[in-house]
This record gives sequence, C-alpha cells and structure tokens, in this order.
Amino acid sequence: MQSAPSVSVIIVSWNARHLLERCLPSVVATDYPNLEIILADNGSTDGSAAWVATTFPEVRIVRHPENWAFCRGNNAAIPHARGQYVVLLNNDVEVPPEWLWPLVRRMEADPTIGAVQPKLRQYHQRTHFEYAGAAGGFLDRFGYPFTRGRIFDTVEPDEGQYDDPGPIFWATGAAIMLRREALDRVGLLDEHFVLHMEEIDLCWRLQRAGYRIELVPESVVYHLGGSSLPRHDSRKTYYNFRNSLLLLYKNLPPAAWRRTFPVRVALDVLAFLRFVLLGKWRDAAAVVRAYRDAHRMRHLYRDQRPMNGEAAVLPPYRGSIALDYFLLRRRRFRELPARRFLNPWRRA
Repeated sequence: MQSAPSVSVIIVSWNARHLLERCLPSVVATDYPNLEIILADNGSTDGSAAWVATTFPEVRIVRHPENWAFCRGNNAAIPHARGQYVVLLNNDVEVPPEWLWPLVRRMEADPTIGAVQPKLRQYHQRTHFEYAGAAGGFLDRFGYPFTRGRIFDTVEPDEGQYDDPGPIFWATGAAIMLRREALDRVGLLDEHFVLHMEEIDLCWRLQRAGYRIELVPESVVYHLGGSSLPRHDSRKTYYNFRNSLLLLYKNLPPAAWRRTFPVRVALDVLAFLRFVLLGKWRDAAAVVRAYRDAHRMRHLYRDQRPMNGEAAVLPPYRGSIALDYFLLRRRRFRELPARRFLNPWRRA
C-alpha cells in the first residue's frame, strides 16, 4: 500500500499489570507505521496505568473511573481512537511484529468487509488453536457458538486445515479489527451484554447491515485466555446462557425466534440436567438465573429486532452443534455435514 491506513489498537485492562508486562511489549513492537495504541484502564488499583505511562509513554491512556468490564470499557475508549480501523485486543494477547499488515490489506481490498480476525493460537501450546477464537466463529440455529478449530472443549492443533479463505459468522472479541465507518453505522458493543457474546451480536448486526466478516489466516496471534473469567466460573455460564438468548431474540426475525425458542429451551434443560448430574450446582443455578434475566431484558430489544421486509441473516449452521458433539461424537469442525451450512458460509 502506498500509505498505511491509520489503525487504533484498544486494550481494556483491569488490575492486570502482570498481563500487560507480559504481552504489551509485543504490541508496542508492532511493525506498522500508522498505529496508535490505547490502554483503556478500568479503574485499576495495581499500578497498571502508571507502569504503562512510565514504560511505554507512546501508549495513550484512557482512564475509566471504575471497572466498566469489556463492553463499556471498549465503548468508552473508541471515541478517543483516531484510526480508520479499530482493533479490540485483549490484554493477554501476544502478537508478532507484522500481525497487522494482513488484516489491513484484507480490509483495504474489500470495503464490504466490516470485521476481520487473525487466527488465535494458545499462548502456552502454540501448535494448537485457542479456545476463544481459533480460526473464526460460527453459530448453530439454536444460538450455540463454536469455531473452526474448537467445538465445546475439543481444541484442535493448527495444521493449516482452516486456512481457506471465505466468510465466518463472527470474529472473536479477543482480537477483532473493525471498520470504523461500519461501527458508526451499526453502533458499538451492546453494553447490556457486559461480557461474553457481545462480539457475536456486533458481527450479526454488521451482517444485517450488509457487511461481511472474515478470517485472515496469514495473521496469527497468541492468546493466554481465561483472564476475565475462568472457563469454569459459574458467572461465565450465566453470561453465556443469558446473552445467547438475548442474541437470538434481538437478531432473529420474530417468526424464526418463535420456531427456535422451544427447541432451545429443551436443549438448555438438558444442559441444566447435565450440570445437576455432575454436581455443578452453581452452573445449574446460573442457567435458571440466565433465563429469568433474559426474560426481564427482552423489552430492551423490541425496537432493534429485524423489521418486516428486512433480509434475514440466519445463523449459518442449521443443525444442532450440541447434538452433533455429544450424541453423534462429531468433535472437529470438518466432521460437521457441509450441507447444513448456509451460503455464503458453506464450507467445502
């Protein structure tokens, strides 16, 4: 490119100086000529902001008065960003020097792309995909997310099996590049989500507005993972179930929602019973609270649902990933039946 488009990288952090010390140096060392890095500090009390200000004075610091979590923390920082492209990057992601170039090139090549993500590999086991994003996200018809490279707890090694180009349904919030003009059009992260699945909602809204989401496999980053909430924390269960229900209600056409919801309830009853049988009482209670609160929050989205005449954007996988995984033992993305993927997400 004759001149590099401006890029703003936003890192939200709360009391995680140890992660910043580990990963921020790699971000500062990024080989890209038109880059600003913004630390959105969520009212940390561990000296994070002071350490960054002293160690990396080139990093801009936006100080929030308290812990605004992921959604509000990013939303409050985005207006400070000057970039044509905005990258939301977790504070526990390490990047190689040239990670930005492939992302920018892909965005510049096609103005209909609203968001892209790099491949995410594990920080400690760098031959394997990382849980949160792997090689791009998908959604089954009942709102359960999965990725190329990770379905439920099965994480694959990265052997180049998902390097083929093509759209994905959602890009991970751990490392997502967004077109600023697209954000201006569809809005920022939904702060009612607080954390978890907010990036799926944003990507779904981008697609409803006519944009596409893509993986850029030439870019690879390394994610430690589990820094906001441990994977087996019952709060994670709560947010995943609640936000998944809100996601469907908000973005499905009303008729599709009415068809989907009864089956989703049946699947979640099975998940609840599984938690009970495993003695995971807090997770079982979290599912009940998730349903209660999702019902109470529905009124927030009545004016945001697809309108009559709007082209429907449906979840790309028309099967049930839970039944595929637990009943039919399909543990890898390539084992899923291709015929169940809608265009333009149909895999080879």
